[in-house]
Amino acid sequence: MKKIRVLCVDDSALVRGLMTEIINGKPDMEVVAVAPDPLVARELIKQHNPDVLTLDVEMPRMDGLDFLERLMRLRPMPVVMVSSLTERNSEVTLRALELGAVDFVTKPKLGLRDGLMEYADIIADKIRAAAASRPRQAPKERVTTRLAMAQPFSTTEKLILIGASTGGTEAIRQVLEPLPANSPAILITQHMPAGFTRSFVQRLDNLCAVQVHEAEDGQRVLPGHVYLAPGGVAHMKLARSGANYIVQLEDSEPVNRHRPSVDVLFHSAAKVAGKNAVGAILTGMGKDGAQGLLAMREAGAVTFAQDEASCVVFGMPREALHIGAAMEAVPLSQMSERILASAGAYGHRV
Repeated sequence: MKKIRVLCVDDSALVRGLMTEIINGKPDMEVVAVAPDPLVARELIKQHNPDVLTLDVEMPRMDGLDFLERLMRLRPMPVVMVSSLTERNSEVTLRALELGAVDFVTKPKLGLRDGLMEYADIIADKIRAAAASRPRQAPKERVTTRLAMAQPFSTTEKLILIGASTGGTEAIRQVLEPLPANSPAILITQHMPAGFTRSFVQRLDNLCAVQVHEAEDGQRVLPGHVYLAPGGVAHMKLARSGANYIVQLEDSEPVNRHRPSVDVLFHSAAKVAGKNAVGAILTGMGKDGAQGLLAMREAGAVTFAQDEASCVVFGMPREALHIGAAMEAVPLSQMSERILASAGAYGHRV
């Protein structure tokens, strides 16, 4: 069996040692080298040609973001960022994902050794997903063509439900940015740890015409608004309160190893919204969301999966297509138009 060859870049000798211990403890991967900073890493990449790079956000001699930007421009390769859980680092990590990093791992605040060892299986899964991903370069200049609707859309009945994981932060941005301010309401579950959702929401809200919120329990669901499940905190469900749709947050056990889980959101939409919903499952590792999307389709909803060519990791969409949960595979570049059209709201580009 060919092992995944990993280069770990971190200014902390302790972190380098722990990452080496975790990775070498898995039968399908190995650390081929470690580097204390990007300048050393640059030479080791040439020497070892690793399959995956783990990269610290904050390092001496050259900032992790600067190094990542140069790397993805000159030699695109799968990168997993390693970030401390701070508000600043969450913003930096989201920028790293925009630049082309596949995923990220958070360092625990306390008990670094025990905390990282507890994450061992998650770290290994992220490295496996990165090794199977498609390295991509960030666009030099982003141009958004805003969609417009043929007629005003005011009904609160039509809803759009979206689920994503690895690679999902950029995929979600690409879906939301073209949408007009009067789009149908959108509920999104993106696999994300606690502390990162708020920065992600602020970034999306600044870029999009729709208003983006970190979901709150009991919040009314309205057209022109997007509700993102709070990362690592609770599952998000769609519920009814009289004639209105509302958000329901549930602090229960993880589903498919995730909290929030896409399946939880999709199953609630199947039950509450039925044929008034449109569901889309985007790039991500694993199977979360496939069974829920199937329930939505069986309840009369229109359902899509992101196509393989545009996915960073074609795991969740592949499973949804395999079990017949998604009616069609759609390129990410066309997803905004397709979900609006299926909600009966699409008009034309402006």
